[in-house]
Amino acid sequence: LIYAQLYGASRPTYRPQPHHRRTRRRCCCTFFFYLLLIILILLLIIGIAGTAFYLIYRPHRPSFTVTSLKLSYLNLTSSSTLNSKFNVNITAKNPNKDITFVYQPTSIQILSNEIDVGDGTIPSFKHGKKNTTLLKASILSKGAPLESDAATELKKNMKSKNGLPLKVKLDTKVKAKLGKLKTPNVRIRVSCDGIRVHVPAGKKPVAVTASTSKVKCEVDVRFKIWKWTV
Repeated sequence: LIYAQLYGASRPTYRPQPHHRRTRRRCCCTFFFYLLLIILILLLIIGIAGTAFYLIYRPHRPSFTVTSLKLSYLNLTSSSTLNSKFNVNITAKNPNKDITFVYQPTSIQILSNEIDVGDGTIPSFKHGKKNTTLLKASILSKGAPLESDAATELKKNMKSKNGLPLKVKLDTKVKAKLGKLKTPNVRIRVSCDGIRVHVPAGKKPVAVTASTSKVKCEVDVRFKIWKWTV
């Protein structure tokens, strides 16, 4: 009996361990499970709504075509200073029967092998349903300095028998209107490549029309994510 009492006194008292850590882990797992489930449901709803919108309205991007480009003068001085004047006509088509596009002012740039040879602006305009709009712009460069490498390359291309290669680039923001529904402004870039013009020789300015029959214009939607535009 004495031994049993001593043995009972030496045994430690059993105390159950708390289950706080297991409970916290279960709560976290449950929270993330339901969060993931909600995200998947939202993505499914957005996908269904987008598919239904496309099937009902069949939206299409607007198309652009350079119908005329005239070069009045293009002079490069001995100090690598550029002076130029272009007149450009661009045809914009909206193929949609239910969607109207509203454009903000559009910056237009003419490049020759990525060398800027003229800049201009097209005012804001509304592009109606199934509408074709003619855009006209006067593009100038007044005393723009060029780096020596760019000036050398431009001089070489100006004397080429195949003509001076040019590219027309437009940057703007556009929103779409469908009844009372309006989308936020989205950046788009239009690039029209494959233009060639022969620079007139002599000091007197002579208007020369470029060949635009093989020009292809690509429309790219550009999204800005923080500091980057994609």
